[in-house]
Amino acid sequence: MATDVEGYRAYVTARLPELRRVAYLLCGDWHTADDVLSAALLRLLLHWPRVSAADNIDGYVRRVLVRTMLNERRRPWRRERPQETPPQDERAATWESTAVDERLSLVALLDELPPRRRAVVVLRYCCDLSVEDTARELGCSTGTVKSQAARALDTLRERLSVQEESPWTS
Repeated sequence: MATDVEGYRAYVTARLPELRRVAYLLCGDWHTADDVLSAALLRLLLHWPRVSAADNIDGYVRRVLVRTMLNERRRPWRRERPQETPPQDERAATWESTAVDERLSLVALLDELPPRRRAVVVLRYCCDLSVEDTARELGCSTGTVKSQAARALDTLRERLSVQEESPWTS
């Protein structure tokens, strides 16, 4: 079966910014998000004849993104974390933008969640999927989505309240 490369190219060109944003929200790092998105798009191309006939191509791609991110997190070298933070750029220290600070704070909080809980939060609240759609994309029950979302939100609320109480500690 021949692959409709033009159809694939048109879909990816139209959806790339949104797919990249979802990948970033899942990973919390632009470089990892680009790697995950590249792997997901390769899988999409390999299965494009079947996927292009599907009713919900976006849902299929989100599911591939989540599964690719989860597989990526399982790799041992991803568990390494640098011990020292890089020196702060003086321009960044003087730049005052609360929207950016809040966004970075949220991404940092998301990064502390386990991968499945993070995927549930991103799919439910950033991609605005229903509980049923999220369960379908993650391949789990709706009860699992509800419990994972509740636990993730409790964790985020708890950590956010700790941050608000002590703004000078990181």
